Amino acid sequence: MLTVLLLLISNTFMTFAWYGHLKYRSAPIVAAVLVSWLIALGEYCFQVPANRIGYGRFDLGQLKVIQEVITMLVFMAFAAWYMKRPVSLDFVWATVCLVGAVYFMFRGSPSPAAARRWPLPKPTAICRSAPTATRSISAWAAPPSRRSPRW
Repeated sequence: MLTVLLLLISNTFMTFAWYGHLKYRSAPIVAAVLVSWLIALGEYCFQVPANRIGYGRFDLGQLKVIQEVITMLVFMAFAAWYMKRPVSLDFVWATVCLVGAVYFMFRGSPSPAAARRWPLPKPTAICRSAPTATRSISAWAAPPSRRSPRW
């Protein structure tokens, strides 16, 4: 829960760093960049600890998808409250898609320790299929008169 709270705070900082300056388009670009960097420093002060604390409990992909869902929720609130933009149904559908990503990242996943023990695919298995793929691509790219009748 601490990870999610820290990610919520960090994403709030980052959303203001990325988009807050758009409300002040008449400000010089150098000022916008410097202020954004200063705000982003606050973001990193929460993001790094959130990832460090959360990595023992969640694997890397899970941390990323949690962060993306939080980013979308923070952005919707930012757009409505700070930028005075209506929250359209597209925002809602995009968030629903991200929740679907959460499902796929969390369904039946092993702990990070177990994931490190999984065997990686042998490179020879990947290399063995390469000539076949190359032949298929070159046959497809050939002029129609020289294509294999299998196609």
